Amino acid sequence: MRRKNLNVQRHKRILTQDIQIKELYSKFKSVILKHKSNNTFVVAVSGGPDSMALSVLSYFLMKEKKYKFFFVLVDHGIRKDSYSEAKQVYKILKSKGINLKILRNRRKITSNIQKQARDLRYNILVKFCKKNKAKSLLVGHHKDDQIETFLIRLSRGSGVEGLSSMSEKTKLKGGVNLIRPLLEFEKATLSHVAKKAFGKTFKDPSNRNKRFLRTNIRQLKKILENKGLNLEKIIQSIKNISSTKDAINFYVEKSIKQSVRFNKNETILNLNIFRKEPKEIKFKIINSIVKERAKSYYPPRSRKVLNLINRFQSKSNKKCTLGGCIFERKKNLLYVSREF
Repeated sequence: MRRKNLNVQRHKRILTQDIQIKELYSKFKSVILKHKSNNTFVVAVSGGPDSMALSVLSYFLMKEKKYKFFFVLVDHGIRKDSYSEAKQVYKILKSKGINLKILRNRRKITSNIQKQARDLRYNILVKFCKKNKAKSLLVGHHKDDQIETFLIRLSRGSGVEGLSSMSEKTKLKGGVNLIRPLLEFEKATLSHVAKKAFGKTFKDPSNRNKRFLRTNIRQLKKILENKGLNLEKIIQSIKNISSTKDAINFYVEKSIKQSVRFNKNETILNLNIFRKEPKEIKFKIINSIVKERAKSYYPPRSRKVLNLINRFQSKSNKKCTLGGCIFERKKNLLYVSREF
C-alpha cells in the first residue's frame, strides 16, 4: 500500500476510535457545510495546536468530500527563527500526507506589531484565496480566544459590536469568507486532537510576551477562573450580546438605505437623517462606511468612532481622517473617501 493511502487509513482510525475527535469533526463539518461558498478552501496554519487540529480536521473533510484544500502558513519574518520553524511545521504535515505552502512576508513590521502582523497575514491569505479561486478561509479561533477577545474589548470600553466578539463567518474583501469552525471548543480539546494526529506542535514565543495586551488578558483569565469565575457564563453573555447585535444590524441596514449612498470613489452620508439616529446606530453606520470604503477587516476603535461622530455633530468641524478614510463635510452631507 502506498504511503499516501497509509496516511489516509491512519487518520480514519484516529477519527473512528476517539469519541472526542469524532464529535469535534462532526461539528466542524456542519459549520463548513453551512457556510461554504464553493468547494475550494484555504486553511491558515501557524504550527500551534489550534491550527494543527484545524489542519487534520480539514484533511478528514478533504478525503471524505473530495473538496480542494490549500494549507498555508504565513511567515511574518518578525523573529529570527520564524522561517526555520515554518519549515519544521512543513515537515510534520508532510509526514502525514498534508502539503503545506509557506508564504513569506517581505514587509518590515516595526510598530503596533500584533495588529500589523495580523493585517499583513490576512492580506497575504486573501490574495492567495483569490489567486486559487477559494471562497473560504478557515482559521483556528476557539472558545479561549473568544473569551480573551471579549475581555480585551471590555477593557477598551467596546459597545455591542465589539463585545459580541467573533462570529462563525466574517466577510472579507474580494468575496472571501473568513470561517471559524472551532469557536465552540476549548484549546485543551484542540491540543488533544493535534497531539493525537501529529505528536508535536509549536508555541509562538510572542504568546508569552507581556508587552502584548492579549498575553496579560490570558493570564488574567486564568486568575479569574481560579477565583471561581465560570467562563461558560462569559460565553453565554457573548451569545446574548451577539443576538442583540443581530437585532441592531437589522435596523442599521434600513437606516443605511435611507441615509447613505455608496458611489465608486466616495460614500455620501446625509447628516440630517444621521443626527436623528440613536448613538449605537450612528456608531455602526460609521463602522460600516469605514469597512466598506477602506476594505479593512476590523472596524476602528470605538473611542475614535465616537470622537468622529461628536466632531460632526457640531458645525465647526469640516474634515478629519479615521480608519484609512477621509471624512469631509459639505453643508449637510458627509463625503467619505479612501485615504492614500
